[in-house]
Amino acid sequence: MQNWKVLFVKPRTEKKVTEYCSLYRIPCYLPLREKTRTVQRRKVTFMLPVFPGYVFVKLLPAQRLSLLQSNLLVRILEPSQPRRMLRDLVMVRRALKADPTLVPTEPLTQGRMVRIVAGPFMGVEGRVARMAGTLKVVLNVDMIGQAVSVTAEMNQLAPL
Repeated sequence: MQNWKVLFVKPRTEKKVTEYCSLYRIPCYLPLREKTRTVQRRKVTFMLPVFPGYVFVKLLPAQRLSLLQSNLLVRILEPSQPRRMLRDLVMVRRALKADPTLVPTEPLTQGRMVRIVAGPFMGVEGRVARMAGTLKVVLNVDMIGQAVSVTAEMNQLAPL
């Protein structure tokens, strides 16, 4: 748990950093989402980072220099609560597995904490935001100040 860090990387280099991590056998996680565009009358699907500029790694002190020499990092962020950060990432991973087209939203600081107990997002925890009759559950990643949201029905939620 202690060795998980957040890499703040240069713009549009997230996938390259994960390649370096796999080259040096450093466990990493880059949440990706699908985005489909129409290019010259064809539909093309891209995999884009959910949180642009951030890669999550389990970095030992001896491996730190090898990543810094890649010249792709801006800063290495140390989480004050690594267990909480990993729990947030697990929730984001579960949501992305159910719907790979999720988009980032503004993080929610107030709201009731709930767990989704039914449907495709079962097991995901977050804060409720009510928007025009639909319930949005916002999954915050507090370490980087970003979030993703999922839509759920009222009967699928249980308070925490």
